Amino acid sequence: MTDYSEEQRNELEALESIYADSFTVLSKSPASFSITVSSEAEEEEENVVLSLKFTYVERYPDEAPLYEILSQENIEDRDASVVLGLLHEQAQENLGMVMIFTLVSAVQDKLNEIVDQIKTRREEDKVKMEKEAEEAEKVRFHGTPVTIENFLSWKAKFDVELIELRRRKQKEEEQSGKSKLTGKQLFETDHNLDTSDIKFLEEAGNSVEVDESLFQDLDDLELDDEDDPDFNPLDLESD
Repeated sequence: MTDYSEEQRNELEALESIYADSFTVLSKSPASFSITVSSEAEEEEENVVLSLKFTYVERYPDEAPLYEILSQENIEDRDASVVLGLLHEQAQENLGMVMIFTLVSAVQDKLNEIVDQIKTRREEDKVKMEKEAEEAEKVRFHGTPVTIENFLSWKAKFDVELIELRRRKQKEEEQSGKSKLTGKQLFETDHNLDTSDIKFLEEAGNSVEVDESLFQDLDDLELDDEDDPDFNPLDLESD
């Protein structure tokens, strides 16, 4: 008869020794612990990190342990889901023998693959963005090719704007009213305007006063010969 408790206790001691810096006991009954797994990328900022939690079931290792991801760093959820799928696959393949070391090793190898995949994705995204920028620049420089569809769309929009422009102009002209009438139009609309000046002169004629002093002593004024209406330059030459 298999002594599951003994096998679990022995594996825990081995795991604590192997993963001394990343092994943490979470509970003793049932036995639960976490192991932090990191990729082996050359650049530290490119490393992906997972904290895995394992919990023994009563009949482990004949039954698979419980497992979950406690935390993740620099890894997308879709990649984390791949890791969980890998754990399930490896656990089923290793039933009957202690397997935590095998599971953790498989996850670490997968994280190294994920790092390479992330680099590839970044390069692909960079190339894609550069290509999109180039296409956008071509469109900006050459303009959008005219097709029947986009011409009809533009024409419909243009017609609507033209109708609106004409409506606004007509409304403005109606609001401005007589302020924009020509002189002829003003006389045509107000017949009193053609006699208004005459009436003004008639009314003012009786009240206009003339200052006669302005016209006195004209003989005392010294006028140049050029101002004399009878002046003739030939008379000077004859003298």
